[in-house]
Amino acid sequence: MKIVYCLAGTYNSGGMERIVINKANWLALQGYDVTIVTTEQDGRLDFFPLHKNVKRIDLNILYSKTNSFKVIKKGVSRYRLQKKHKTKLTDLLLSIKPNIVISTFGNEVGFLPSIKDGSIKIAEIHFSRWYRLQLNRTGIWKLIDKYLTYTDFKILKKYNRFVCLTNEDKQNWSGITNIEVIPNFIDSRAMSPAPLRAKSMIAVGRLSYQKGYDRLIRAWSIVAMNYPDWRLNIFGGGELKDKLIRQISELDLSKQIQIHNPTNEIIKEYYRNSGLILSSRYEGLPMVILEGMSVGLPIISFDCQCGPKDLIKDGVNGLLVEEGNITDMANAIKSIINNADLRENMGANAFEDAKNFDMDSVMEKWTALFNSLAVELTNSNLQ
Repeated sequence: MKIVYCLAGTYNSGGMERIVINKANWLALQGYDVTIVTTEQDGRLDFFPLHKNVKRIDLNILYSKTNSFKVIKKGVSRYRLQKKHKTKLTDLLLSIKPNIVISTFGNEVGFLPSIKDGSIKIAEIHFSRWYRLQLNRTGIWKLIDKYLTYTDFKILKKYNRFVCLTNEDKQNWSGITNIEVIPNFIDSRAMSPAPLRAKSMIAVGRLSYQKGYDRLIRAWSIVAMNYPDWRLNIFGGGELKDKLIRQISELDLSKQIQIHNPTNEIIKEYYRNSGLILSSRYEGLPMVILEGMSVGLPIISFDCQCGPKDLIKDGVNGLLVEEGNITDMANAIKSIINNADLRENMGANAFEDAKNFDMDSVMEKWTALFNSLAVELTNSNLQ
């Protein structure tokens, strides 16, 4: 069976890139013919390793070059790029002749079902339905975000199947009948949990508005008043790095908070810390929570949509904090710092719960979906 994934690029260190590459690698090991088609690679290297049998083809569309354009110029430019994108992708799919093509909710999501190459079309989303509105943009951009959120609903009905990550988000898509829930997975689970003795906690993810590090830094400024010897290690790169560094400096937290470059050996870094914090404004099913659980870290997270409440049992394997409540976040962090027994019990429970998200179990759900859709297509062709 030939599978094609459409992805912006494989050069980022993000959770979506990691999970898509891991899925492609797993499928290749099972004998599937897998291709990742990108639009923004621009000659950059893969951040996470690709299996030797996974092919990556870049269409060199470069939507990212329009990011700084004003509304009208950006709209016109992206319209032209989408036409180019559709033409190139159509030609490629007609050449590859895949059985299944998967959109990861990128720039192809709106036109992929209209490409008549004979393949089954699947869309998978790595955020929640409302992620655009949660950007909280103003003016014309707010209207655009509302419009696109509405059109998402119409577009996804055209796919053979739409896959979201959580039951919480499935409820957001009420009215879409072709929906299925398949969670993310942990690609490897530690043999033993982290010792939880270090006076530090970790946060991982792109330095972007979504991840809410500005909120976490404010919360840590409260924590530092009582625990100045504890450290916060943030791992990630992105457009807000300079702004976050300034915020850290302005709050006189340079000794307490360190921003580190992304690493593809993040599991080692989890082991060096005593808790994982998620400060995101929105998510899909956060890979960092799964990774933190896999090494036995207690998890502290805002109760954002979607994912944290599907993974965190409040008071058992971590702490769920009211969305956006900085004081409560600080208090949750302090409670984990202040109580070693609580920290260790939550870490042990998180380590045990991670068993529910092993790679083989989740990928078997994907292959079952592929096979069932292939049967449906065959039956419809025979009618």
